[in-house]
Amino acid sequence: MTLELREGVVRSSRHTTAYLECGPADGPLLIFLHGWPELAISWRHQLPCFAATGFRCVAPDMRGYGRSTVHPSPGDYALEAITADMLELLAGLGRERAVWIGHDWGSPVAWSLAAHHAGRCLAVANLCVPYIPEGFTLPNLLPLVDRRTYPEAEYPAGQWDYQFFYLEKPEAARAAFEADVDATVRALFRRGNPAARGKPGRTATIRRDGGWFGGAGRAPDVPLDEAVLTPADHSRYVAALTRTGFAGPDSWYLNHEANAAYAARAPDGGRLAMPVLFLHAAHDTTCETMDSALATPMRKACADLTEAVVPSGHWMAQERPAEVNAALARWLAQRVPGAWPG
Repeated sequence: MTLELREGVVRSSRHTTAYLECGPADGPLLIFLHGWPELAISWRHQLPCFAATGFRCVAPDMRGYGRSTVHPSPGDYALEAITADMLELLAGLGRERAVWIGHDWGSPVAWSLAAHHAGRCLAVANLCVPYIPEGFTLPNLLPLVDRRTYPEAEYPAGQWDYQFFYLEKPEAARAAFEADVDATVRALFRRGNPAARGKPGRTATIRRDGGWFGGAGRAPDVPLDEAVLTPADHSRYVAALTRTGFAGPDSWYLNHEANAAYAARAPDGGRLAMPVLFLHAAHDTTCETMDSALATPMRKACADLTEAVVPSGHWMAQERPAEVNAALARWLAQRVPGAWPG
């Protein structure tokens, strides 16, 4: 069995999805969905690990990223269209169902697949971003803000302030990220800080600061955090994001109404019956699920939910791969035994 990462592509008249693949072609299928502003390589620690166990592991570059199609309009990045991309990928891989594993914005895609296309999902696992049946949208996020950490008078949008900045000043947001992509990647991909728990995160003051990075208009020149990215990993991110820019990735944040309308059309009110795993990032200050009520809707909507805590920041799969892999393997073996190789 080869554990080398192989490149593949699925093309349709509406979209092209490029992907990385590892493991035997006839193995049970795991599909890993990355978030902002990542790539298929964000799952580089998971693909060979599970391929060695006998799974067929696939990680696409999501819409707007890497070698996949970068669509021109912000409206092209609504979840319904992205979910359709993944159904085309599944068909292109010659499969009926998969276990879907998401992180960050990849999580709402995996949740959407589970809610709207349960027949295509053996099970679903997500990192950092919990399920909200009504949609992962600002109107649904704001009531779940922990007001002990974010008093409403001072932080009306809580940690979700940055998403309002995307809506109000999308060009400024993009320009700050693109001003020095090398520095942007170094500034964003950093390990979690346990001391930050219970304190306001930096995403809570983006509008007050006049934009990302304290309103400086560009990322600071900070050292690479090799607990998250090696120099080679960093170079691959920089090359890809320099080529595509941030207009596509940032547009994922600009479709709240469309995404809410899509969520409202899910059968059975979006309730999920298949096995579900959620991994909490203990040191994530934006998707903070340890002390706030952010995970409460998920607990009410999932009939077969397993939860585990990983001592990491937001970039969990890259910062703490051993813990993530162990949690995924344990859950697959215990709750999805029919998907286990052999």
